Amino acid sequence: MFFISIADALLKPNMSWYKLLASVQCYGGKGYNPLAKLIEAQKSKRPSTFRNEVLNVEYSPVFVGSQDGLKDADKVESLPGQPDGATFDQYSGYVTVDPVAGRALFYYFAQSENSSSDPLVLWLNGVPGCSSFGNGAMMELGPFRVNSDGKTLSQNKYAWNNEANMLFLESPAGVGFSYSNTTSDYVTGDTKTAEDAYTFLINWLERFPEYQTRDFFITGESYAGHYIPQLAQLILHNNKITNQTVINLKGIAIGNAYVDQETQNFGAFDYYWSHALLSDEQVDLGDIFLYDIYAPWCDSSSGSPSTSGFDPCTDSYIDTYLNAQLVQTSLHVTVPPKSWASCNDEINGQWTDSPATVLPVIQELMSSGISIWLYSGDTDGVVPVTTTRFAIDYLQTSVKTQWYPWYTRGGRPSRALALFSSFLAGELPPSNEN
Repeated sequence: MFFISIADALLKPNMSWYKLLASVQCYGGKGYNPLAKLIEAQKSKRPSTFRNEVLNVEYSPVFVGSQDGLKDADKVESLPGQPDGATFDQYSGYVTVDPVAGRALFYYFAQSENSSSDPLVLWLNGVPGCSSFGNGAMMELGPFRVNSDGKTLSQNKYAWNNEANMLFLESPAGVGFSYSNTTSDYVTGDTKTAEDAYTFLINWLERFPEYQTRDFFITGESYAGHYIPQLAQLILHNNKITNQTVINLKGIAIGNAYVDQETQNFGAFDYYWSHALLSDEQVDLGDIFLYDIYAPWCDSSSGSPSTSGFDPCTDSYIDTYLNAQLVQTSLHVTVPPKSWASCNDEINGQWTDSPATVLPVIQELMSSGISIWLYSGDTDGVVPVTTTRFAIDYLQTSVKTQWYPWYTRGGRPSRALALFSSFLAGELPPSNEN
């Protein structure tokens, strides 16, 4: 297992986590933080001691439907407003995971230019209830960015499909364009989300059989700190079933990952206090965009970029773009009228199971031999770098390579791509700038 961060932190001011919930903010504007809301809702359902909690999942063969002709039908010839010069293929559409309930998950797939040899990587956003397509692909690491007109796209030269075939899944049903014909499916949790994601993968690999033996990695952020270890665990267990497709899982990487409630609680305080967001006496963060603590609010900046170069109004541009009928048609959104949203608050509010820690699952995965990276950026105040450092301390792992600074040219997107490239290669980032 490997951990990388950009910031050090101070230790444990004595404050109460739950007093802060009302002051933490959400994607795209002022309001509550869905992750903090989930933690608050789940804490009353758990015993006070949770160090040995392990996800309890039964492993059995899953539904596999006919995928004949669906790959060709999912081909996206061009997205509206797409710039000229894109030389990769892209696909999007639905994969049915439960035909009885009518439950189907939406995906977007951006192949690399070397698609026949590069690995396959699944990306998941979390919270839970937030879109991996809109937030992951369109805002963070996908091939395109939505321009401020909400109609055209620009190319992201630091897109992760420069290094891998990138698959973005909107999960669970009710998130983004994913849906179910059974309303009770929208009351869900960790266990069902892992099961559906696994069923999605098995069926998707039937639709794209050229990737069935390809090296496979899972990446993501935030509440994907739950999604990814649980899905990886399910894959490794189900790989033992001989009549089921074997997924060639090689590793997982989770950024600013929520993996443990206890370390999230006091690690967040350390971050707020050490970054001068709190005093020793006051437990009130004020109006701060916690997904990038140095970024201005969209409504106060009129689309001006933050110190990181990120436009804080990007979320509204994406919302406009993905709700355009022409865009939905090009993406093969087949359940009109379908209103897309960055996050689904109802899914978050009805979450049924969320273990207070997935560290035992991570420990199990470490013993399996796959590569496990926990990494953190230093301006995310929702799941700060300090929470990851403390969670790794709880794992009580030995240190093989001592901490060192690493360098790469360019801004944050280029650094993220360099980190991703190192992860896929199984190498540590460069210790000096070339």
